[in-house]
Amino acid sequence: MLFAPIAPLGSYARSGSRRPSLHSFERFLDEVMRVPTQGGQTLQQDEKAYTLRFDMPGISREQLKVSIEDAVVRIDTAPEAARQYRGAYELPQVIDASASTATLENGVLTLQLVKLQPVSRATTLTVQ
Repeated sequence: MLFAPIAPLGSYARSGSRRPSLHSFERFLDEVMRVPTQGGQTLQQDEKAYTLRFDMPGISREQLKVSIEDAVVRIDTAPEAARQYRGAYELPQVIDASASTATLENGVLTLQLVKLQPVSRATTLTVQ
């Protein structure tokens, strides 16, 4: 699976393992993002956006909920849906939710997630 589900911080402490660093996760994504994943999920990216595709056969638009908070994308199905799905994925860059789109066509959920470009808050001081 390409995506790393978000695990609560406590799960690492209980298991005795270290929490993976963001740097290693970014390297992993850089290597794996070029290749479609198994299990009906793919991830592609360019300089402006991520494109995620999920196979969701038998699910209607009304039964899907997609939410974005910073760099975290959550996908949930309604309790009455024929197929249950619940996932949360953290991407390496904050997502612009207002410019992003989600479409469901022929059983394939496509998320076009626009990367939020960081704004520099640097100030130049005059040397006296």
